[in-house]
Amino acid sequence: MTSMQDNINKKVGLKVKLERTRLGITQEKLAELADLSKNSVGAIERGESSPTIETLYRIAKAFSIELHELVNVSQMSL
Repeated sequence: MTSMQDNINKKVGLKVKLERTRLGITQEKLAELADLSKNSVGAIERGESSPTIETLYRIAKAFSIELHELVNVSQMSL
């Protein structure tokens, strides 16, 4: 992975974690709502994985937000 990809993955992961905690749901509950494994959710939140658009779409729907809201990380800093 390039450093740019790594940075994006970390920002997206942080966004997922922030939204999940804002909603007060566990990784297990998010995994259930998005039809993912808990390990996948954890890897995404840690920035260790490059989730597909489909996966990000399912996470966004689980949060009841639009995909573009989830992936808009341009103003985020780590």
